[in-house]
Amino acid sequence: MSPSTTFADRVHPDTICLFDVDGPLTPARLYISKEMEETLAELRKKCVIGFVGGSDLTKQVEQLGPNVLKNFDYCFSENGLTAYKMGEQLTSQSFIGYLGEDRYKKLVNFVLRYIADLDIPVKRGTFIEFRNGMINISPIGRNCSHPERNDFEKFDLEHKLREKFVSALQNEFPDYGLTYSIGGQISLDVFPTGWDKTYCLRHIEHENFKTIHFFGDKTFKGGNDYEIYSHPLVTGHTVKSPLDTERILKELFSF
Repeated sequence: MSPSTTFADRVHPDTICLFDVDGPLTPARLYISKEMEETLAELRKKCVIGFVGGSDLTKQVEQLGPNVLKNFDYCFSENGLTAYKMGEQLTSQSFIGYLGEDRYKKLVNFVLRYIADLDIPVKRGTFIEFRNGMINISPIGRNCSHPERNDFEKFDLEHKLREKFVSALQNEFPDYGLTYSIGGQISLDVFPTGWDKTYCLRHIEHENFKTIHFFGDKTFKGGNDYEIYSHPLVTGHTVKSPLDTERILKELFSF
């Protein structure tokens, strides 16, 4: 089915805008503003809209609101490994099914030992978060407060903790077929190679969109937006905040 049929009510039914959550739509791990909600509602009159993030749907609902499946045409959790179109769930994939229990156990044991030996100012809890399509690793722990999150990001920029962690994982598991991607302020994602944010494009390829816009903040090489940002079918936009996103959208779509 062509986008002109599926989304015939839009001014540009053959155009889709995809957004990373943290940065482009909300401050990191915080909530969407009323202004951004209004901007997206106006944008949805112009084209098809969706978000793609590494977090699971529960966290995305916390940030984007309880009506997220109604407010977006496409909802891509865990890079699209869990996906929804117009509120209906699409086919999903499993990280543990790909890797297997034995390999997964070796990976987890290595990660926990590595974090145990890290000398950083603060450690909290939830150092590994198991998701359907990936695992998320945080040296400080995902239970840290927002000020601690900000402090860790500064510390990491100076000491390159996550970059060194990625190198250690690549050296230890060269045959696992995994990608290690720095994302957000405090963590890195681990997923099968090819299961980065470009995975979500598999769900829309049959729609034959002529233009695919993507808005992300970690668009540098090694960042978790890089692969989709640099994809040949995608027009990528690097933003630093929701205000950046709103400005570019209003320039692109004249509203």
